Amino acid sequence: MSKIIGIDLGTSNSAAAVLEGAKPTIIPSAEGATVAGKAFPSVVAVTKDGQMLVGEPARRQAVTNPEGTVAAVKRKMGTKEKFTLHGKEYTPEQISAFILQKIKKDAESFLGQPVAKVVITVPAYFDDAQRQATKNAGEIAGLDVVRIINEPTAAAMAYGLDKLSGEQNILVFDLGGGTLDVTVMNISADGGGPASAEASVGKQATFEVISTSGDTKLGGTDMDKAIMDFIVSEFKSQSGIDVSSDAQALNRVREAAEKAKIELSTVLETDINLPFITADQNGPKHLQLKITRTKLEEKVKPLIDRMRGPVEQALRDSKLSVNEISKIILVGGPTRMPVIQKFVEDYIGKKVERGIDPMEAVAQGAAVQAAILGGEFKDRSVLLLDVTPLTLGVETLGGVSTPQIERNTTIPTSKTMTFSTAADSQTSVDIHVLQGERPMAADNKSLGRFILDGIMPAPRGVPKIDVSFDIDANGILTVKASDQATGKSQHITIQGSSNLSKEEIERMKKEAEANAAEDRAKRELIETRNQADQVIAITERTLKDAGEKVSEEQKKAVEEKVSALKAVKDGNDLQAIKTAMDALSGEIQKIGEGLYSQNTQASAPDGGQATPNPQEPQNDQPAGENKTVDAEYQEVKQENPGK
Repeated sequence: MSKIIGIDLGTSNSAAAVLEGAKPTIIPSAEGATVAGKAFPSVVAVTKDGQMLVGEPARRQAVTNPEGTVAAVKRKMGTKEKFTLHGKEYTPEQISAFILQKIKKDAESFLGQPVAKVVITVPAYFDDAQRQATKNAGEIAGLDVVRIINEPTAAAMAYGLDKLSGEQNILVFDLGGGTLDVTVMNISADGGGPASAEASVGKQATFEVISTSGDTKLGGTDMDKAIMDFIVSEFKSQSGIDVSSDAQALNRVREAAEKAKIELSTVLETDINLPFITADQNGPKHLQLKITRTKLEEKVKPLIDRMRGPVEQALRDSKLSVNEISKIILVGGPTRMPVIQKFVEDYIGKKVERGIDPMEAVAQGAAVQAAILGGEFKDRSVLLLDVTPLTLGVETLGGVSTPQIERNTTIPTSKTMTFSTAADSQTSVDIHVLQGERPMAADNKSLGRFILDGIMPAPRGVPKIDVSFDIDANGILTVKASDQATGKSQHITIQGSSNLSKEEIERMKKEAEANAAEDRAKRELIETRNQADQVIAITERTLKDAGEKVSEEQKKAVEEKVSALKAVKDGNDLQAIKTAMDALSGEIQKIGEGLYSQNTQASAPDGGQATPNPQEPQNDQPAGENKTVDAEYQEVKQENPGK
């Protein structure tokens, strides 16, 4: 049975993990360690010649190919926005699917077996449309998404699996590249003592989410933007040139800003040096700037102030005081910044927990959940109780949003409410599904709508229409409406505002598979071109070394084959290159055989064949005899062996 892997599909970086030896192990990227450690950048690019790049190779070429590169696509999940890369349109789900395909390939290489099933994490504050879009991305990538879990929940599972004792309330502060989640959890292990994989036989570990809050538009990329704006402003004041409209220059500034942010977590001052950033009539311009940690903290302060709201909301909804919080877990790269750590510690009044890598915790927790679903925890029981982050309801008369399932309700859950018609003889009702906390429908997010018709004509208020909301373990919503009198019903599974149908998902899946096949073909073409170059180089060196030992006729034949190969090797006809290369290889092999034959003849007496004469005795043996003679020996003992 193949393993189920856990995937942290992040805004800035993505990672995957698998349970090995009762411990979650990060699956390394094929390119090795990057600036994000074992994770790789969530960047996808299409080059001008149509080649698809994902991860570190895509990030490295972003400066010279900004119009063909997409980053931070996670922020667009569940929207209708599309990306145009060199004339071709892609949805956010397709871009995310390319990232998932790379993870699948790396995981299969690491594990040595096919990977078909995955657990994918999402921000706790992702709405229904964003969750469905993430699931769609997995399907397009050819993966079976067996569960979608919230990132803070996953991080708590990674932390609590071997550090849990008794019962404790934990606050998870998850600040990623594009989103902020604040979750309050209660985790416990029956029987007390550490809940390690070895010491917790027969126990039940319970991870219960009490409340969650967040901001899906607040993260590390916003901090990078604040630093970028400062750098661009400083350069403009120094040189009088505004590089904000120069895509290539801006990409270089973006990279430098992120690097400075990371460095200033460990040092107090860093230099930004970007030579030849732009030019004017006087020549090239260089960007040189010194930035301090104090200046960085000043620029990101407005963003940190925005983080206070979700923390307060999560604590208020949990009905716990700061004194009842046992531990603080920080998740996400930006939480390495001292200013973030100080903010959380000052607010809660406790030191943050150490011993957990904020960059790896989410993927590791996803691997734990994957192992649970895969039946790898046979000697213990792990219960996960998550919640829905936002209130779900329907629009009723007067444009009012009527709540049906309140936020922070434990999932999976279902609830049915009964409604009626708003007018006499009304034969149909429009069911408008909403998500959000505002009292008016127009102020909340519309998840979808459908019409239930065939209602028997009756005075207003008489028909009884049951509207059922059902949320599964992935946090994905299905809504059903039925008329009590006729029994007629209609239902909708929320597909997200991107409105991807099953047919569209299947089409994109086939496109993704075709892209993978096309990438393999391009790789084979490049490798064959390289082989052709090697064959040409070996041939030319062989002819030069052989000199006059090769006849003019042979030399001419080889040179013709070399010219034929040179004529086709830079083209796109793979078979033509292989045919020309085989022909040249055949000619050069003939020359090699001839040279070896000449050397053999030259080494024989009188230039004849170097074979023994059967008429002459060999090794002083009589003719016709070919007996094996055992060698006789006598052991001689040396005296004074040291001399």
